[in-house]
Amino acid sequence: MLSPKKINTFTMLKLPSAYFTGVRVKKISENSCTTTVKHRWINQNPFNSMFWAVQGMAAELSTGALVMAFIKENDANVSMLVANNKATFSKKAKGRITFTCNDGAAIKSAIEKTISNGEGQTCWMKATGTDAAGDIVSVFEFEWTVKRKG
Repeated sequence: MLSPKKINTFTMLKLPSAYFTGVRVKKISENSCTTTVKHRWINQNPFNSMFWAVQGMAAELSTGALVMAFIKENDANVSMLVANNKATFSKKAKGRITFTCNDGAAIKSAIEKTISNGEGQTCWMKATGTDAAGDIVSVFEFEWTVKRKG
């Protein structure tokens, strides 16, 4: 399994906008991934809360890290791409926001299917963002597509 340190280094090198706005992976396991981002000057909107796109980067990373981990675990030649996404916002994002995705089993199954039969697969994954009080501030859903290369 990929470690938070390896994913955060990858983010710094390949996704600098996420890294410089403070998006970090805190925990990853076979079933879930947790990312955090703190409301700061660099990621704020004019309404003194976190810009929605920064929340989206943290949410997407909590799902995408699981996709990357299973591709790496299987040493598979598989491409990954977000085909669709949906978001719902219920509260201003202030302070540290934590995004958690618990859909590891679903993406693992999709990757195993694309490896075995060569057909592209899709998988919806949900990341829920909560503030320090435990209140939900946003929910993002991403439709990941995985396909065997070559």
